[in-house]
Formats: sequence, structure tokens, C-alpha cells
Amino acid sequence: MGLRKRKKRPSGHPRHMLFMLVFVCFMGLPVEAPGAENDLKKASFIPHWVPQAQFAGYYLARDLGIYRKHGIDLTIIDGGPDRASDEYLRRGMADFASLWLCTGITMREQGVKLVNIGQMMQRSALMLVAKKNRGIRTPEDMDGRKVGLWGPIFQIQPRAFFKKYDLDVTIVRQSYSVNLFLRDGVDAASAMWYNEYHTILNSGLNPEELTTFFFYNHGLNFPEDAVFALEETFEKDAGLCKAFVRASIEGWRYAFDHPEAALDIVMRHLKEAHVPTNRVHQRWMIERMDDLMRPEGLERPMGTLVETDYRRVAAGLEENDFIKDIPDFRAFYRVSQDHAEK
Repeated sequence: MGLRKRKKRPSGHPRHMLFMLVFVCFMGLPVEAPGAENDLKKASFIPHWVPQAQFAGYYLARDLGIYRKHGIDLTIIDGGPDRASDEYLRRGMADFASLWLCTGITMREQGVKLVNIGQMMQRSALMLVAKKNRGIRTPEDMDGRKVGLWGPIFQIQPRAFFKKYDLDVTIVRQSYSVNLFLRDGVDAASAMWYNEYHTILNSGLNPEELTTFFFYNHGLNFPEDAVFALEETFEKDAGLCKAFVRASIEGWRYAFDHPEAALDIVMRHLKEAHVPTNRVHQRWMIERMDDLMRPEGLERPMGTLVETDYRRVAAGLEENDFIKDIPDFRAFYRVSQDHAEK
């Protein structure tokens, strides 16, 4: 009551604009020149699951203005069980989508003209986990045991693994929960390194109590997460596609270099999407994404799809009757070599 009301300074006041410019420069964010808004190309992207650190680079690139710096006004559509990224891309409801490499190859062979414009993961995160107290320490120890596997597309590597070591196992359909494994309902379970494996650790088991079988260590590396666009989109505006990949990679590099800042943004999006999780789990996830996207000792630019990986995955799909013919690699992978740096 008796206090003088401070006069509100217009947002366009020179002192206000100077403060914002200094703040933005201090944060290292791109500064847009007046009128730059009109030069931005609108685009949309959908991850293949709900917001989480698995997709941190894209959220950071959007929220920190990196896509805008590269000329893109990007909308991110939350993926998840009710929004399948493959369908959104197929029906033209999103310009870009993240899909597993094997999903993209299958869709291409089935007649969907999509193209891989950035292979983000270089190593497979899919693995089998067993308890040492169940007597499983080597692949041969799984012979005659019960193994939990997810749906058909997730079974290609495990089945090839069983074939490689001549194992006769009983396959038990596994849900998204690892409870059956924790209760000894199966002797080994499927897990993604960045997700379910950490859930198992959080249940009270120590790494020393577990035997892990990473498929990439057994000649079965099927890299997963990749960015796709329709071939029509790439042919119409290759510059937009390349700019999206460059900006995404810049977002991922920022996330890996500033993990706590990245987690702040990821946790905000998780809260907005009402996804139950915790910061510890998301920190594990972003650290593992770094391991999978920039494996130690692997000298290649981020976002690169090498033909040997492509043919290994495609051959696995063909052998398991997911596809009849292997699509031409040069038609499937479309990206210039200037989109990333080592």
C-alpha cells in the first residue's frame, strides 16, 4: 500500500537490449540479427520415445538456439507409445525422425522412401545380463537356460548370438520391466545399456554380481539410433537436412561437454511430459550415450554410417526374414561429409 509503483521499462529500451545481448553472449548462445526470424526454415522432429537423456542433444539444440543458428525453426514432437516416430515420418507428419537403423532398413525395403541422414549411435546398446550366482559367466553357460527377449526386432542379435555359440535356450517373452529377471524367473534378460541395465543396478545388484554380454563384443554390432528423413524431403532441400544433422551434432557435443546443464533441460522436459524418472538415472543415460556415439578408439565423424555396419545389420534382417532384399547403401544413406567433425 504506500509503495511507489516502479515504472515498467519498455522491452525495447536500449539498456534492456544491451543487458540481454551481454547475457546471451555470456551464455554462448547464438544471437539473431533483426529480421533473421523471417529467414528460418520451419521443420519438425520426433524422437522414437518419450523425452529422456537418450535424446538430450536434440532438446539442447532446440532450447539453446542451435537449430536457429543453423537456420531452422524446429518443433520437437514428443514420441512414445502413442506417437510412433516411424508412422509420423511415413505419413509426412514430421520432417525428421529418430529410428533404429534396423527399422529404417526394413521400412526402405518395404517401399517407404526414407533415407538415413545421420547415424548417431556407432555401437549397439542392446545386451544380455545374467547373475553370476546362477552359474552364468560365459556364453556357453546359457545353454539350456531361460532367456528373456523383447519383441521380434530385438531378437535378431540374441538369436544370432545363440547360433554363434550353438546354444539351446528357452525364450521367454520379456516385458519392459526387469522384474522377472530380478525374481529369477529367467536366467538372463535383455537390457539396453543406457536404461534397463542401470535399473538392475539400482535394484541393489552390484556390477561384480552380474555377467554382461554386449553384442558388439561378439561380432554382432547393430548400431541403433539414427536420424531419418523422407527421400522427397532430402531431394527437395538437402541443405535443410544437412543443417539439421550439423545442429543436432552440435547439440550433442554441448550435452557431453556440459552434462549438468544438459540434465537441467532434460529434466524439465521430462517433468512437462509427466515421465517418472530421476536425475541419477538420466545422468547414467547421457554418459552411456556419449560412450555409444563417440566410442573410445573409433576414429570417424559423429553421425557417420559406415557400409560395413549397414551390411551387417541388413544381413541380420535378411537372415531372419524381416527383409527379402538388401536396399542399396548409396540410395539409403544420404549425407555430405561436411556435416560433422571428428
